[in-house]
Amino acid sequence: MNTRRAPLIIGHRGASGYRPEHTRAAYELAFALGADAVEPDIVATKDGVLVLRHENEISGTTDVASRPEFAARRTTKVIDGASLSGWFTEDFTWSELSTLRATERLPAVRQAAATFDGMYGILRLSGLLAIVDAESARLGKQLALVAEIKHATYFESIGLPLDALFAAEIGGWATPTNLIVESFEQGVLGAIRGRGVPGRYVFLIEASGAPADLVARLGTAAPSYAEHLADDGLARLAEDVDGISVDKPLILSGGELVARAHAAGLSVFTWTLRAENEFLARQHRKGSSPGDYGDWLAEFRAIIGTGVDGVFADQPDLVVAALTAQ
Repeated sequence: MNTRRAPLIIGHRGASGYRPEHTRAAYELAFALGADAVEPDIVATKDGVLVLRHENEISGTTDVASRPEFAARRTTKVIDGASLSGWFTEDFTWSELSTLRATERLPAVRQAAATFDGMYGILRLSGLLAIVDAESARLGKQLALVAEIKHATYFESIGLPLDALFAAEIGGWATPTNLIVESFEQGVLGAIRGRGVPGRYVFLIEASGAPADLVARLGTAAPSYAEHLADDGLARLAEDVDGISVDKPLILSGGELVARAHAAGLSVFTWTLRAENEFLARQHRKGSSPGDYGDWLAEFRAIIGTGVDGVFADQPDLVVAALTAQ
């Protein structure tokens, strides 16, 4: 009989292929569908409460744009060098944000998930910790949290240091086995580790560009993500973090990245496994509809076959199926 094996299956913002992301329903469903862990994106409110949203700009994931009492909060800001217009978590108290309802971020692709719009509120980090504990008890095994710290340099600049806020909230809950902390900014990982938070630390790496914290400090001289992935860059990373997490094209490009990172002593995660044509490599698409499922099994198997240690998935049950079919 086949048994499930590595990689770690991480519900990307919950089971976000089936329910609006970062909602209680999405997280609980992820565990029901076989996820070993779930991944929240963590941002802060005006009063320092850590909440779970894809970005601090929330017009695409909540009903805030339809709420007349908050119309005057719409503004434009520069976040990590990008100009964004909308409504931002740091301009709301938790009491205010808790009145909003979650909506599907990709309604054109995920029409079924969009039918759940308005059914769920926004979660704060403490609420997700309670879900992980409850699901661990229900399933009789230790489940985990893969916490992504978002826009740390920006939040630090406005007096909301995410390292301090996160350490204060997670410190009494975290253990070396139930927490992984990740960020596109290595500086905040070191700051959180320096505050004594147990767990594993993973540096997120894009296919292009450079880390926002390094750009803020060094400008055009900031080392790119590509430089971090060179052999000497991986060796330096291994001195400070436990692993890397990379965009899946970097895994599928045939560059032996997983083997090189493992040789440097780093674990390797990848994001994001999704079944819809919109997100699959061109050779795995079927038909012309972006929302239809393509040959997800072939792509998932190819990614798993590289030896990655963890995968972020919008449909965790399909990763379970791909592993079972190996």
